[in-house]
Amino acid sequence: MITINNEPKAYTPIFLGTTQHSLRLSLQILIMVGMKLNDEIVETYNVTVSAIELGQLPNIGNEIAIDEITGSELSGFKAKLKQSDAQMQNTASTELAKLVDLKNVGRYQLLKGKNIMTQDMNTLEFDANNLKYVRQILNASQDSLAKRLKITRQTVNRFETGEQKISNKFLDKLLGAYPELAESIEVQFDWVSLTFPDLTSKQVVADVLRLQENLFLERPTSQNFYTREMAFAGEKNIYIQDFAPVKNPETQAEDQKFGTTLYLTGKGTRLFEKALLEQNMNWRDFFEKARLYRGHLTRLDIAINDKWGLLDMNELVKAVQEKRFWSKSKSYAVHGNVDDGWTVDFGKSPFVIRAYDKHKEQANKGYDTDVKTRVELELHQDKADYVLDEWLNNDEKLVSITFDILYTYLWFTNGKIGDQQLKSDTVRDEIEATVEPMPAWSLLTALGKKMKFVREPKKQSVERIEKWVLQSVVPSLAVLKKTGHWHEIIEAINTVELSAEHEKLVMATTKNAITQASRQLNINFEKPTKKYNDDDEQGKGA
Repeated sequence: MITINNEPKAYTPIFLGTTQHSLRLSLQILIMVGMKLNDEIVETYNVTVSAIELGQLPNIGNEIAIDEITGSELSGFKAKLKQSDAQMQNTASTELAKLVDLKNVGRYQLLKGKNIMTQDMNTLEFDANNLKYVRQILNASQDSLAKRLKITRQTVNRFETGEQKISNKFLDKLLGAYPELAESIEVQFDWVSLTFPDLTSKQVVADVLRLQENLFLERPTSQNFYTREMAFAGEKNIYIQDFAPVKNPETQAEDQKFGTTLYLTGKGTRLFEKALLEQNMNWRDFFEKARLYRGHLTRLDIAINDKWGLLDMNELVKAVQEKRFWSKSKSYAVHGNVDDGWTVDFGKSPFVIRAYDKHKEQANKGYDTDVKTRVELELHQDKADYVLDEWLNNDEKLVSITFDILYTYLWFTNGKIGDQQLKSDTVRDEIEATVEPMPAWSLLTALGKKMKFVREPKKQSVERIEKWVLQSVVPSLAVLKKTGHWHEIIEAINTVELSAEHEKLVMATTKNAITQASRQLNINFEKPTKKYNDDDEQGKGA
């Protein structure tokens, strides 16, 4: 409920971004607020609020504690915040800061609770059952495993009976002896979205991404309350949405609203990793840089790629149908079929765990991949920020954080879990103590922490360049031709000196326009496509 010019409205105010800053002069800030009714934005207001009362800007799309709006289109609108909420937040923040100083402990310990991801995070160690299953999938006896590792068979037997604890040193030795096992699981980003409340799309391209603006196709949009979209090579792989400048009818000046969102899709992350490579940066560097521009994560997808085929989607679906799984979320759904591939979702936004047949999914699109099955963590808003905070602010690697979350939130078993166990307060402990785990899932979660977080940079293809040229460059060339400047263009094309990389592109296509576009794209055709371990700081940009 909110009051607008003394009239009560059953609206929920939603923060849609900043439009103007004048903090140095008046400590006032102009923001856009949407009025949500029945999950739809029915009105929007540009309102002035006190920066002191507002404190830290909320995330775009989140509720904002506005109690009253007064004013008009001519004189402007002003908003009053719920003072009690603002005062309570300030008091809580002050007390929390004092407590941190007093106890000298980190945020992870202080913020444990039932409603956030930091609660009761569990870690699974590689155990005797995991070792037995590894021997089974390697088709190795205790004797052959012992010889490969240069230890005695008795030592292997003591590990498998639980008589001797399996150490990290032994696990590293095992992975070193069996490279196919060490490379069976990889972790990588599959979607990244960031909001920048103080930037425009062009500033994101130039300052954050550091890509050439003329490689982006600018077009109107109505998605996500934005009015402008800039797409790399015209495709929705790397794209940014913001507000197109609007001419002020009184001053004839162009008014530019600030606030934008960057989207990197699955393909977009691979393409951007090529840019990171050329800039001698990794993902950690990029996120630290984005935070300097007040970039805030709105979505982060972390993909766990099972290249061995350790997980069988038919088995996972069967386990779900037979209630042989435990999940912190009560929501789950099964999609697909045996021929086209299965997909199983656990949970709803802001946190979803998804398992699906990646190989079949890509084959249906006409592509090939060495990934058999993929497990994704799809995190939104605070959930995404939690993972990023843990990664940037602690020594723990992203892979370890990923598999701790997976183990904490989802577990498969070989036997059916009783209804009474699912209702128990100690459900997880009881299940693990009384029901045998699914060997493949247990091994994935235990072995995964030893795997690599990788980048897999890919260059822009000639076909994509051609599509961008046809959409973005050809209309401009047509204008030049019709206005008598075509001769200069042809002369420039014929006299330009091409590098070795560009000559290879000429061999792939005879279109001069595409050749010109590739010169701007700065593609390194000599560098082979390979993967880079992002957890290895020494190998950054190698």
